[in-house]
Amino acid sequence: MDPCKVIAIANQKGGVGKTVTTVSLGVGLARAGKRVLLVDADPQGSLTVSLGIRNPDELDVTISTVMQAVIEERPPPDGLGIIHHIEGVDLLPANIELSAFEVGLTNVMSREYVLRETLESLRQKYDHILIDCMPSLGMMTINALAAADSVIIPSQPNYLSTKGLSLLMGSISKVRRQINPGLCIDGVLLTMVDNRTNNAKSVIASLRQTGDRLHVFDTEIPYSVRAAETSMEGKSIFAHDKRGKVAVAYENLTKEVLANEWREAARSRTQDRIR
Repeated sequence: MDPCKVIAIANQKGGVGKTVTTVSLGVGLARAGKRVLLVDADPQGSLTVSLGIRNPDELDVTISTVMQAVIEERPPPDGLGIIHHIEGVDLLPANIELSAFEVGLTNVMSREYVLRETLESLRQKYDHILIDCMPSLGMMTINALAAADSVIIPSQPNYLSTKGLSLLMGSISKVRRQINPGLCIDGVLLTMVDNRTNNAKSVIASLRQTGDRLHVFDTEIPYSVRAAETSMEGKSIFAHDKRGKVAVAYENLTKEVLANEWREAARSRTQDRIR
């Protein structure tokens, strides 16, 4: 049984906290003793910058370099370009070259599976691989969904963000039918929550009423200027503001993710015994 879980952090809408969630959940898992790889699948390189790489365009090896080697059936670059961060996570970085690479993917055979093949050899080295997806439903996001075991969907509690969920859910369903039948949705993570507004309260209540159709994490990530500062600092919220409300929230999210995985593993073991 493959012990590694690959999670795509996805939403086609920008500015909903995908990158902060990828870093914070990744470091949270590392703090819990897990071996964690963070994968930057966005040409903007936001995840790469958020982990302290100030000039990602100067990197010699990035995710596009490694994926190109997979396409051309060449040996991957030494070390795969993986960078170790002081907070205990590893990073497969990205830069603007990924934008041109994504365009070229349209002419590649089995183009949806390139990232999956790229990560295959890394699964045995990590307990969790988190993929920070770009804010679109383009070919790299499809690759991320094809490579993932599950999806976490960060979403702000407002009308425009939640309206876009239906489009993303449609794409996930299509990927599940045609490419990755094992893909599941861990849940929607409410981010940048300001419970002082009636609009936020209304949207949150509406989402939670969806019940079994769409799981919403119990943990809510509150709005905080301190969270936005982490990208400039090149560190996680735990290192930047470890006693703040956002750090506490992401610590709770980490516990919730691990608890959900434990329950799923226990359920799977029970089903195996029955069979």
